[in-house]
Amino acid sequence: MAANWILQEGVKMDDATASEVAKIACALKSLSAYTSMAMESEDAPEDLQAIVDEGLEAMARIFVW
Repeated sequence: MAANWILQEGVKMDDATASEVAKIACALKSLSAYTSMAMESEDAPEDLQAIVDEGLEAMARIFVW
């Protein structure tokens, strides 16, 4: 199976680990979309958006989006 992710320049990670971390990155992106929609209807606390944003920033340091 071909990898659907690209590591940022300078990031060193074996393929198996990168594949597992990429799953987390995908989950964070999905959570981000959900949180954005929930914030529009005020169903989610503001700190949830901050937590999700921090996770996405961390993943952006590892993967090329």
